[in-house]
Amino acid sequence: MLQEPSAAFSLRRNSFRRRSPRSNVDDRGWNPLHIKARKGDLKSVKQLLDQGMDVNALAWGPKSKGVSALHLAAEGGHIEVMDLLLERGANIDAKTWGSCGWTPLHAAAKERKREAVKFLVENGAFLADDITDTRFNPPVHYCHGLEWAYEEMKKLNSESSSSSGGDTSSSSDN
Repeated sequence: MLQEPSAAFSLRRNSFRRRSPRSNVDDRGWNPLHIKARKGDLKSVKQLLDQGMDVNALAWGPKSKGVSALHLAAEGGHIEVMDLLLERGANIDAKTWGSCGWTPLHAAAKERKREAVKFLVENGAFLADDITDTRFNPPVHYCHGLEWAYEEMKKLNSESSSSSGGDTSSSSDN
């Protein structure tokens, strides 16, 4: 004989992620700063940093091995949040755990966030000399937007060499 359940049973899936009460992280290993950075919530990110959250805290969930708030903001293409995080000391070259270690630049490139890629390159994100160097880069077929990073790096290098060349010639004329 089956007993009827005493409480109403709902098939509706919870729309929130479960949080561990002790560590203030969800099942992905994300803390509130990670969540707000991924959403692009500049005001909340600033507030959390002002309250003392570690700008370089890493998430260690089953699918988030070592991502930082900067990785997540880059993945979402949130330039203003990325700027704030860098201003507060975020590591622009932080690597995730894994064979080549993904940086925020790789995260932005994988999600094809061209402006985020450009922003990171302009702010000094590391790029290996060779795009196919798998010690530093994921396979290009998996991270198509990485080509943009190399294009931006070429532009920056040509602009800096032409501006330094122009300064030298103008000073020699005087």
